[in-house]
Amino acid sequence: MLAATLGAALAFGAPAALAGTAPVSPSGQTVPAAPAQAAAKAAAAPTSQSATWVAGTRAYLVITAPGDSSAVRSAIAANGGTVFSNFDSIGVIVAHSASAGFATTMRGVSGVQQVGATRTSDVPADAYNPALPANPAQSTTPAGEPVRADMSQIKADQAWAVTTGSSSVKVGILDTGVDDQHQDLAPNFNAADSVSCAYGKPDTRTGAWRDVDSHGTHVAGTIAAAKNGKGVVGVAPGVKISAVRVAEPGNSFFFAENTICGFVWAGDHGFKVTNNSYYTDPWQFNCPDNIDQAAIIEGVKRAQEYAEGKGSLQIAAAGNENYDLAHKTTDTASPNDSTPVTRTITNACLDIPTELPGVVTVAANGSGTSKASFSNFGSGVIDVAAPGSDVYSTVPGGKYGTKSGTSMATPHVVGVAALLASTNPGITPAQLRDKLATQANDIACPSDSRCTGTAANNSFFGEGQVDALKAVGSTPPPGKYFENLGDFAINDNATVESPITVSGVTGNAPATLKVGVDIKHTYIGDLKVDLVAPDGTVYTLSNRAGGSADNIVQSFTVNASSEVANGLWKLRVNDNANSDTGKIDAWNLTF
Repeated sequence: MLAATLGAALAFGAPAALAGTAPVSPSGQTVPAAPAQAAAKAAAAPTSQSATWVAGTRAYLVITAPGDSSAVRSAIAANGGTVFSNFDSIGVIVAHSASAGFATTMRGVSGVQQVGATRTSDVPADAYNPALPANPAQSTTPAGEPVRADMSQIKADQAWAVTTGSSSVKVGILDTGVDDQHQDLAPNFNAADSVSCAYGKPDTRTGAWRDVDSHGTHVAGTIAAAKNGKGVVGVAPGVKISAVRVAEPGNSFFFAENTICGFVWAGDHGFKVTNNSYYTDPWQFNCPDNIDQAAIIEGVKRAQEYAEGKGSLQIAAAGNENYDLAHKTTDTASPNDSTPVTRTITNACLDIPTELPGVVTVAANGSGTSKASFSNFGSGVIDVAAPGSDVYSTVPGGKYGTKSGTSMATPHVVGVAALLASTNPGITPAQLRDKLATQANDIACPSDSRCTGTAANNSFFGEGQVDALKAVGSTPPPGKYFENLGDFAINDNATVESPITVSGVTGNAPATLKVGVDIKHTYIGDLKVDLVAPDGTVYTLSNRAGGSADNIVQSFTVNASSEVANGLWKLRVNDNANSDTGKIDAWNLTF
């Protein structure tokens, strides 16, 4: 669940359905969905025709007992429907029909437990003859992969010294697809277990899994971008990733049949963890007192339980509406494939898959221990939190960009789960859930009446922010790693300093002192950035470089071997022009 801010190259704001929530604006405010635009998409003529497609074709979940469904499948054919796909292992059939009375008739058939429409719009003709996504030309990235602030925030950069993850651990990315040719993803991409589940049926053609947006590729990089000296590094750069495209092209909708197909695939193909940064369209919340939505809940729930029973843990984004999921009152965004209406809802209505039993629900932090302004929350709903603001990662075509959202927080947790699975062979999903809870660092509620609970578990952060170093069975070396997560405003033509007190380190600082910097500031060519040693010696890190670019999020190496390690170190930032301001968001020292 995201918002895109990929520099000037991409317009801000993805379709609301892409991430399962309204996108997040640069100011942190949610952007409402555009009903007219959604309706226009839903009404658009199919891009390709098929002999089996007719106008008015809708998709239905027909739910029966797991096992042989031949009698029910025969009844579908006899009552104006066709079987599009069939998941006997969980008793779910995906049926298509253009008959207005199909669902009512099928509910009276012996052996049928539930029937529910999965859309309020027609199934596109492309479902019968899907076009392969584009395989974009690849850009070349210069050498260098500085440690990003989000990785330092969860101590992933320190965890890599213990393990980068095992290649025997398979992670499934249920999303818009993945650019498997990307230089930072290709080394860890597992094509053999990749697939498209768009429309609700596995499509195993080469490239069917590729990205129809940019969201899935961005998620993939955060999980497992290779540690190859260029671009970025994922939380678990040694594990294998597979793409399961559940989004449909053109609108990036994730309908129930697509999700069901994805979860069954995950179980059958040995994915230890799956990343789910979306909600199941077209309903932001599925209510059990609605006959169609009840079937959606049951079908997706069975698929999730099937995957978990096969050893797969599902991790999902909480959403970006700054909404209390423990006190639901209204839904104004559904259905998003036609014309949304405002409806009254209760807590019985579920955001799926994130609120299904067994799924780990992830909230987003800003820098440090703040709640991201857009992140959903809720007592008893949020399990853990992770960085989700201004996350820099891979995008299709060998490129990189920044996105914000709980969609960006979730892959950090998935990466930590992959590291846990790497260091605990044979771990079960239930054990993995427990370990994700115990390794998280507690975050107390801020001064916000909406946050309830204790520092150990509350409605904003759940069990706390994930910690990759603790996950791999280690702790920061005593006296070796220091950070300041406080915000320090950078005003026009002014100087600001953020301090770190170092203690417990013997002797001098190293010749390879690592200085991690996270400065949020427009037009960084205004800035001179220095490290000031305890004796006042100044080491320049950046001197008005970068021109009109935004933000300095980088790790610098300083030869500070002449300095006594212990004492007060400062990050000094000098603004040398008018108009552009910002802040020191965080910084750290690694000795």
